[in-house]
Amino acid sequence: MTEEGFPPAQPPHDLAAEKAVLRAMLRSPKAVADVVEILAGSDFYRPAHELIHDAVLAVYARGEPPDVVTVTAELGKTSHLTQAGGHVYLHTLTSESTTGDTWKKSAERVLATSVLRRTLQATARIEDLVAQGVTHDLDSFVDTVQAEIHAATLLDRTHIPPDRPLTDILEGVLDELEAHAPPDDIGTTGIPTGFTDLDLLTGGFQPGQLNIIAARPTLGSSTLALNFLRTASIKHGIPAALFSLEGRRTDITMRLLSAEARVALHHMRSNTLADDDWTRLARRIPDVSAAPLYIQDDSYATFSDLRAHCRRLHARHGLGMIVIDKLQLIPYGTHPRTSRYEEVSDICLGLTRLAKELQIPVLAVSTLSRGPEQRPDKTPMLSDLRDSGVLEDNADLVILIHREDAYEKDSPRTGEADLIVAKHRYGPTATLTVAHQGHYGRFVDMAS
Repeated sequence: MTEEGFPPAQPPHDLAAEKAVLRAMLRSPKAVADVVEILAGSDFYRPAHELIHDAVLAVYARGEPPDVVTVTAELGKTSHLTQAGGHVYLHTLTSESTTGDTWKKSAERVLATSVLRRTLQATARIEDLVAQGVTHDLDSFVDTVQAEIHAATLLDRTHIPPDRPLTDILEGVLDELEAHAPPDDIGTTGIPTGFTDLDLLTGGFQPGQLNIIAARPTLGSSTLALNFLRTASIKHGIPAALFSLEGRRTDITMRLLSAEARVALHHMRSNTLADDDWTRLARRIPDVSAAPLYIQDDSYATFSDLRAHCRRLHARHGLGMIVIDKLQLIPYGTHPRTSRYEEVSDICLGLTRLAKELQIPVLAVSTLSRGPEQRPDKTPMLSDLRDSGVLEDNADLVILIHREDAYEKDSPRTGEADLIVAKHRYGPTATLTVAHQGHYGRFVDMAS
C-alpha cells in the first residue's frame, strides 16, 4: 500500500496475452517459430511465464515437440517446475479456450507492454542520474541517457541472427557478378566516384566503409569531396549529405554550381557573370535543385551531436553517402582527452562505427602534414596524414591528392592531378591521373 492507502500501480502488462502466447507455443511448433522472432523470455511480465517460455525453446531446440509433457520434464530437470506453477498450471494453460487473436498479435501485445516497462525503468535510471547532478562529464551523461532509451525501445530483443544458408549467399553473389551496370558505370558496385579509373579500381565507395581524402591546404581535398557528392547526388540521384565544418553553405553551393555549369568561380564571386554564364547556369539549375543533397554548415559542440545529426538525416532521407569536411575540425566533446591524437582516434573510430551502423560509405576530408613540402619529391605518402597512425588503421580507403603544378609553376603537368590510392583494404593501390580544372572548382577524367 502507498502512504495514501492505495495499492501501488502495477507496471504495464497483459497476462491474458502472455497466456495466449504460451498456449500457442505448447500446442504448435509453428507458433514457436513465429514467436521466437518477436519475443525474448525477458519480455514476459510474470516470472513463471518466462520460465515456461525458455523451457519450450530448450525442448524445441532439441527437435522434440514442446508439449505439456516434454516442457514439464524440462522444468523439472532445471528445478524450475514449482516456480513455473507446476504441472497443473501447464495443463491449465493448454486447456483454456483460445481468444480471437492470432498468436502473433498476442506476442506483439506482450512486446508492447515490455517496451513500456523498460521505458519506465530507463526513465527511473535517468531521473536518478539527473538527481546526482552530473556535470563533470556531460558527454558521458548524454551517451548513457541515449543508451538507456535505445535499449528500452529496441524491438529486436531475441538477438537471434537470421539463417543464411550457403545457397542463398551464393545466389546473391552470382546476382552481383552478373549485374549489368550502365555503360558509364562499368565495374561499379558501390556509390560511383565519377572517375572511370577510380571506379574500376575500387568498384565505387562501398557501404559500411570509412574513406579518407587528404591533401595539403589549397590542393583540392574539399573540391574532390564535392566532386564525389555531385556524382552521387546530381548525376545518380543518391541522397547524400555534406557536413562542412569550415565552409559556408552559400560558398559551397556556389562552387557546386560553378563545377556543374562550367562557369568560372571567380566570375561568380566577383559578380561579373556574362550572358553565356547565365545561360549555362540556367541550364543546370533544375538538375542541381532536384538533387537530394543536404548541406550542413552548422557548428557542433560535440562529436556526439554531429553523429546524432547524421543518424537523423539518414532516418529521414535514406542517405547513401555522408561526407565530413574536415576531420581535424571536429570537436570531440566537453570532456577533454589527454591529447588531440586521442580525440582524433576516438572520432575516427566513431566514424567507422557510424559507417557500419548505417551501412553507407562515410568520406572524411583530412589534412596532410608538411612532410611533402620538406622533401625534394613533393609526392605525399600515407605517413604524411595528420594523426596518421589512427587514420591508417581505421580507414578502408585513403586517397591522397598531388598536383605538381602547385609546386612548379612551369611544370609540364599543369592542369593535371594525381589521385594516389595509398590504402585500399579490399583491393590494389594505384596512382590515377585526372584533370584539375581549378577555375571551375572540379576534377574530371583526363578525357573530359
